[in-house]
Amino acid sequence: MSPYFISIIHTTQHASLSVAILCYNIGSMKTQSLPAVQLPHVLDFISHSLAQTERIGQRLGEYMHAGDVVLLLGNVGVGKTHLVKGIARGLGSPDLVTSPSFVLINEYQADLQHASLRIYHVDLYRIDDPAELTSIGLEEIWNDQGVCLIEWAERAQDWLPNDHLAIHMQHLSETKRVLRFVPRGERYQQLVEAFKGTTFG
Repeated sequence: MSPYFISIIHTTQHASLSVAILCYNIGSMKTQSLPAVQLPHVLDFISHSLAQTERIGQRLGEYMHAGDVVLLLGNVGVGKTHLVKGIARGLGSPDLVTSPSFVLINEYQADLQHASLRIYHVDLYRIDDPAELTSIGLEEIWNDQGVCLIEWAERAQDWLPNDHLAIHMQHLSETKRVLRFVPRGERYQQLVEAFKGTTFG
């Protein structure tokens, strides 16, 4: 077995969530373009289906709080909206989650257990110039203390808050996706640790 790439399967009883954690050190991942990292709070794993991606999102959503910002990064069809569906479900929202590609922002609502938080689902795919963001109210969303989930967040560039959770998603095969959680700031490090502790044991 390669000393640089060890795949360990952890199975949990919660929502039948089975994922493979990718543990590696100084070597590079030869089948993906995501570079190997050694940061202690970065978490890499594989989703084996869209349904599993939603369950991953649901588990993450259960730990999210007012003011949380999640950046979703990845190519078309990688499953970003499915992850958002799961996060909304984890926050107890009964709302139908759809991609807001044409309207830019959809709004959902969490349940009473999650303080009826507003959930903002932002899709910046059609933004060509970050200056266009002045007209869609992103700053108001930060100040609202809801939960903000941004697809194609790389198009916002310097508009994004310094502290956030970035989730990089990449195709591994027709059904499998590599996910990388990269937290910036203490709050998001705690979020990833809580998610990891209950998901992988």
